[in-house]
This record gives sequence, C-alpha cells and structure tokens, in this order.
Amino acid sequence: MIQISNMCKVYEMGENSIYALNNVSLHIAKHEFVAIVGPSGSGKSTLMNMLGCLDVPTSGSYYLDGHEVSRLNDNQLAEIRNFKIGFIFQGFNLLKKLTAVENVELPLIYQGAGHKERIRKSIEALEMVGLGDRIHHTPNELSGGQQQRVAIARALVSNPPLILADEPTGNLDTKSGADVMKTLHQLHKNGNTIVLITHDNNVAAQAGRIIRIQDGMIMEDREAV
Repeated sequence: MIQISNMCKVYEMGENSIYALNNVSLHIAKHEFVAIVGPSGSGKSTLMNMLGCLDVPTSGSYYLDGHEVSRLNDNQLAEIRNFKIGFIFQGFNLLKKLTAVENVELPLIYQGAGHKERIRKSIEALEMVGLGDRIHHTPNELSGGQQQRVAIARALVSNPPLILADEPTGNLDTKSGADVMKTLHQLHKNGNTIVLITHDNNVAAQAGRIIRIQDGMIMEDREAV
C-alpha cells in the first residue's frame, strides 16, 4: 500500500537547512493497522502530510497503492486524495451548517457521483458507525464522539484503500475515544488499511504495528505487544 524510500523534507531557514524528515524509508502492506507515534516536533505531522499527499518531499520517493505520487502537481495530488485516501482529523473538520449525511457525502460530490448514489452510500456509512438515527443532525446537535464517527463515515464513504487518522481521539473523553478506536478496529477487520498518527502510547498500543519517529527519523518499528 505504502512504499517510501529515502524521503527527506527540508525547510530552508536563512542559511540553515532544517530536516523535518531525514532519509525516512517505510513500507506498509495492505490491510495493516499501523500507529505512527512521536512527540511534538518529531516529524510525525510532516510524515502525515506526505502520506496524505498534502505535501511533496524535497527528495526521495513515495509509492501509494502502486502509483508514484511524490512528483505529482497539485491537481494530480488532489485527485489521489479524493480517490485513494480517507482522512480523519482531531478537530473533526465537519461543516457546521450541514447535517451528518450532507457532511459524509462531500467526498462523493468531489468524485462526481450522482445524488441518489451519494445519499445511499452516505446513509450506509453512517449506519456502519452506529449513527443511522442521527443522519439529519448537525454537528452542534451531536456529542464529540458522535462528530468523530461522522468524520469516520466521511472517510470511508468512498471506499478508499487507505484511511489516515490524525490524532482521532485527541479531543475526546475516555469513553468516546474508546468508541472511536472500536470503530477503527472494525474498519480494519473489514479490510481497510489504517495509519494512525498519535502521541498517545496507549492508543498506539491498540494498533498491530508501532512506528516511532523522532528528530525526523524512524527510531523504532515493531509489532505491538
């Protein structure tokens, strides 16, 4: 699913070169559940931007689902994001004036799907995350945990091969966070490849594999105990 080789991301700060990523090489197979962990400033957010085709590396290569994406232009990257990646963010990133089903159908609108198909798939996705009775509720009518499950439904509605979750439990209480992780585990059982970005070791321990990053380099890559 993911093949990164010798990836560097360098920012020029005056006469200094700052390596946010320093010769990172990484392979993630289809259907894996991987946690990428590290403290603030470790490079994990930069790596997430690369994995999500939100940015391109200074050097090195990135193959996603068999396609070389590290040298694509903005329009090509946008197309890859629309069809290959489902995003789940810490801040939910829901549009407050739209209902749950209207938020979930947004990726399908970008893909050009018809109205009836969008509604059908969006309702199915919300039912999958246990929100079939909340499809017409707006975000301010939902709890934080329910909002995150709407975001998960939006991520999976277009059936992307990769789900990228950036601190998905970071803004949630313990119970809501546990519910979200339960949903991610169910998606993994259904065959999705999941990459989870987190600073929480307890959350990371629930994945099948833990990759620890520090100072822009991979310091540890092991199976979760």
